[in-house]
Amino acid sequence: MALDGLFLLKLKSELTEQLKGCRVDKIHQPSKEELVFLLRSKEGARRLLVSLRASAPRVHLTDAVYENPSEPPMFCMLLRKHLSGARFVEIEDVGLERIVIFCFEATSEMGDRVNVRFAVELVGKQTNAILIGHDGRIIDSVRRTDFENEGRIIQPGAVYGLPERRVKLDPTVCTADELCEAAIKVPDRLWKAVLDVTDGVSPLIAREILVSSGLDTDASATELSSDERSALVSAFSILKNAITDSQLTAVFDENGVPFEFSYMPITQYGASVKTVGFDSCSRLLDTVFGERDRKERIKSFSTDMSRILNNIHSRILKKTSVRKRELEATKEGEKWRIWGELLKANLYKAEKGAPYVDVENYYDPQLGTIRIPLNTALSPAKNAERYFKEYKKSCNAAAVLGELIADSEMELQYIESVIDELKRAKSVAELGEIRQELIGSGYLRATAAEKRRKVAVSKPEEVLSPDGFRVLIGRNNRQNDELTLKIANKDDMWFHTKNIPGSHVVVLCGDSELPESTVLFAAKKAAENSNARESSSVPVDYTRVRYVKKPAGAKPGLVIYKNNKTVYVTPER
Repeated sequence: MALDGLFLLKLKSELTEQLKGCRVDKIHQPSKEELVFLLRSKEGARRLLVSLRASAPRVHLTDAVYENPSEPPMFCMLLRKHLSGARFVEIEDVGLERIVIFCFEATSEMGDRVNVRFAVELVGKQTNAILIGHDGRIIDSVRRTDFENEGRIIQPGAVYGLPERRVKLDPTVCTADELCEAAIKVPDRLWKAVLDVTDGVSPLIAREILVSSGLDTDASATELSSDERSALVSAFSILKNAITDSQLTAVFDENGVPFEFSYMPITQYGASVKTVGFDSCSRLLDTVFGERDRKERIKSFSTDMSRILNNIHSRILKKTSVRKRELEATKEGEKWRIWGELLKANLYKAEKGAPYVDVENYYDPQLGTIRIPLNTALSPAKNAERYFKEYKKSCNAAAVLGELIADSEMELQYIESVIDELKRAKSVAELGEIRQELIGSGYLRATAAEKRRKVAVSKPEEVLSPDGFRVLIGRNNRQNDELTLKIANKDDMWFHTKNIPGSHVVVLCGDSELPESTVLFAAKKAAENSNARESSSVPVDYTRVRYVKKPAGAKPGLVIYKNNKTVYVTPER
């Protein structure tokens, strides 16, 4: 999905019209690669999104509401200093460059009216947002270049200049014949030749105009017949018509996921896809990239926590495995006891300094002979005492290891529940609550800002069952505890996936008997909000809240329960 120069030309025209008379009210930076400007005019407020993500660089108006960090980054503070209250003037004309330069009239620190520019460069890996002062020098940017860089210098104080690019023919100015003559001189495949000579065109459009004209996209550009050349002129005419009379289009695959967009109809994928028309470039981009951006934003915020939790999970697994092997080894303790007892009963047979003694094993039904090794430096009585000590040590070790293994398995269950929370998180705010939970449990350290900040407490999700019962769903372990131990009445019904990390689900029903449809509904909600949401026939336990208890010292979200029934459901995807 490429935001090419011709699409951007239409977008800039649209933005110029929609931002007319607007002033900058607020500026936010939800993430390192995203900026949101709130602009106001007599007609109302508009939200301008600048995304510098390498996978989807773009700028457009958006209806989405973005979550902001508690403390704005330094670049955001700088933008606020220079652009707060600034009036939008125009978008600077830079031809078909994939660059949008917003021109503002702002007030300097001395109270003078000055022109400030904000350049958004949407060029692949070099995507950048640059604030430029009235003297043409860079104030600062999201990404800076090294001074050793032989190319453009993007540093505070450097003079801003456009990046170098190849000279191509402008399809808004040149005729279809001129574009055709240039293309047939390029010794390459036809679609690449079109791409090579035409400014502002993406590979998608190069292929589309050729397919629409009945041309082979992989044919040699220099070996076209006269008829094929005429068809190529027609292809460029299609492009020029699309520029003047655009039809904004997005292409969706069979799963309803958008994967292409353009300012002209896309037919090259045939009937296997669905195309949807739009009346606004901003609305098209918001639709195509909105959901993907939300997931990427959540992923970027959760990466560190996910890495730490996976490391903790691996460490606990390894520690538990070692302890289980040690516990297995303690089973030899019974052998030490038997040797000690037999040796004590046959001290008269053992000679001091002998390496072993053969005695009758009265623990064996056959009364066979057993050979007991001896420490030659110790007396037979001391050898027996040594075996009893080994037996006692193994018994103590078994008891301690049993407790440690139980603790490790409970901790492992907790970590798996938090990992599941991370996977199900739908917002940065939910991730913040999970982080606070990990800080409270001692797995993460709070930053100075987090120590000062009060975290807003969110509430469990609420839905209605088909029979009208309120169903509450905990979205993290803190909410699970709050829901089960404080919000729910002892007669309400509690649901949870059987031996699978997931949310607590409570149906607020009092002492009423639940209809089967509500039981299945709540069970499905428990399965959908668990680690088994992609499985089928998921076991879900349910019981009255009075039978759910939290053991002393248990981690957040961990409970025990009894008197439960089990129902098997398949989550809806």
